[in-house]
Amino acid sequence: MTRSSSLFAGSRFWLLTPLVASLVGLAACNSNTTSETSSAGMATDSTAMAMDTSAMGAPKPVQPAGAAPAWAPNIAPEMQTVIEKLASLSGPTPPEKLPVAEVRKGPSATDATMAVMKDFGIQTPPSPLDTMSREVAPGVKARIYVPKGATGPLPVVVYYHGGGWVIANLDTYDPSVRALAEQTGAIFVSVAYRQAPENKFPTAHNDSFAAYQWVLKNAASIKGDPKRVAVAGESAGGNLAAAVCMMARDKGIMQPKHQLLVYPIAGYDLNTPSYQKNAAAKPLSKPFMAWFFDKYLRTPADGKSPMISLVTAPNLKGLAPATVIGAGIDPLMSEGKTYADKLKAAGVPVTYQLYDNVTHEFFGMGAVVPQAKEAQALAAGELKKALQ
Repeated sequence: MTRSSSLFAGSRFWLLTPLVASLVGLAACNSNTTSETSSAGMATDSTAMAMDTSAMGAPKPVQPAGAAPAWAPNIAPEMQTVIEKLASLSGPTPPEKLPVAEVRKGPSATDATMAVMKDFGIQTPPSPLDTMSREVAPGVKARIYVPKGATGPLPVVVYYHGGGWVIANLDTYDPSVRALAEQTGAIFVSVAYRQAPENKFPTAHNDSFAAYQWVLKNAASIKGDPKRVAVAGESAGGNLAAAVCMMARDKGIMQPKHQLLVYPIAGYDLNTPSYQKNAAAKPLSKPFMAWFFDKYLRTPADGKSPMISLVTAPNLKGLAPATVIGAGIDPLMSEGKTYADKLKAAGVPVTYQLYDNVTHEFFGMGAVVPQAKEAQALAAGELKKALQ
């Protein structure tokens, strides 16, 4: 995820999003100083910093420079190209060996994606979205994406970014949000929940639920329809989206119409088959995931909470229909599939799709990685059906 940050593109290091149009905001993803900035470093209108590709010629086929890494011999060539670029931008020290402040400053996957786009002449069209900022809970801001010219009421998706509850920000995941917003035509509310280690568990979870409640109460003020609200998230954000569904059910609040979970953190067991197989993967490795748990959880006992270990939750009945997307070269693959299976066993409608030859954070690489475009198209399609 960052510096070698892999998972949640942590500070911005290993994350990217599909859909060429969505990458308009990539340049802003690594910026912490724009007009709409909070302490979490979120920019108001990342399109203002979009990459200038007007001088580029026709795009060239994306090809890696070297052989596939030992930890991923079957990695897709486009995915490998981004990973190679990330490695060239980062230092030699693994992120889990660095202090939080340094990991947060590290180069991001969005930086790597932009660099690959420049190298291969890939251009990005302007984004048809307007953005604004709102405080959705004390100390919690959100960036709201609205289709230009929208009159409403439109469906709303509350989106939670990744970063292991520790790193990354709204800019880091701006490409993912733009891609989904453009393909669904929905309003997206991207939440800047408070992060660890400054704010330990369950702060991010409580902030996420508060943001969901804010949307239900204030959807009309942002041209949204309070009866058509879904939740979505990547990595740690996928965990938060799932937890919000549980909290809504248990507190008697309206259940989201859908939950989109992209390679979610769904367990606390670091010895699952995918953790063993992909222990050395990038951008997310087993040691890096352990680092995130150490920073967010107050004690190891927190890891057993159903809000963290979704797969051990005693009751999954009555939750929103789900789309779960997994990556084959990802320590979190096993728990994501297990959670999808347990939701289905509890009577929850589930669409599950695994993309074999890509890594954690591939979802945001749509301008470069074909599987990312496919995954975003699937996700957007499922959201549109649920929010009709």
